[in-house]
Amino acid sequence: METHIFTITKSFAEWVATYDASLPLQKIAGITSLYRGVSKEDPTKVCAVMQASPGVMEQFIADNTDMIVASGHVIESTVSQVFVAS
Repeated sequence: METHIFTITKSFAEWVATYDASLPLQKIAGITSLYRGVSKEDPTKVCAVMQASPGVMEQFIADNTDMIVASGHVIESTVSQVFVAS
């Protein structure tokens, strides 16, 4: 499971519209979206939690950089964490 925390330059509503529209592409790539939300204290901070095999997220981001940037996602602000069941 991967958690991504990042900054957006557009409103959450604008960002989430693009994110939700990309769900079919995510599914094709092997990504399952579990949660996406905005910080209660900072409307420019977003959290997205997804399940994917190793390397899938990196490839998805590389293949869809233009769409991701156009959504307002500041790619270089992304902090990723991976959690595994033990």
